[in-house]
Amino acid sequence: MRITGITNDTLRDKKRFEHPDVVDALMAFLGEDPIVAHNAEFDRGFLNYELELLGRPHLPKERFIDTLVLAREHRPGSPASLDAVCKRFNISIQDRVLHGALLDAQLLAMAYLELRGGRERAFDFASAASANALAQAALTPRRQRPAPLTSSITPEERAAHDAFIGAMGEAAIWKKYA
Repeated sequence: MRITGITNDTLRDKKRFEHPDVVDALMAFLGEDPIVAHNAEFDRGFLNYELELLGRPHLPKERFIDTLVLAREHRPGSPASLDAVCKRFNISIQDRVLHGALLDAQLLAMAYLELRGGRERAFDFASAASANALAQAALTPRRQRPAPLTSSITPEERAAHDAFIGAMGEAAIWKKYA
């Protein structure tokens, strides 16, 4: 109760997992799609245990995308709890007083998107006036290197490179801009 706020009284009149209305609805919802979970092995263990009791097939590990694993790959050594990942990506957890499935799923969805490359940000286009001013601004050219850098490749490496580029034909991009 301390973690979820759910009491025995809350669950007293609810259908159990093995009830066809529950397990069939869950399996229909999951379909064949990947399942995104934070600490997926924990959830998979519980689900597979219940499915086994009902004589149903297990959910294979390959179906799960574990955001805990993604978070650890993204920032090795950093805290990887869902709260920590949300804080890292500035995802508000102020409403997360208890561990609840719906809110946690919403937070997980936002965290997953960040771990996969980021949410779509709003475009910030400059006004026409500032774009015009920017287009008219004088660009400062880079200073030229006083002396070109000396090549560190061997004559054999140069010959191998030239042969490689030559094998690409006339359409090779190096030949267009060299």
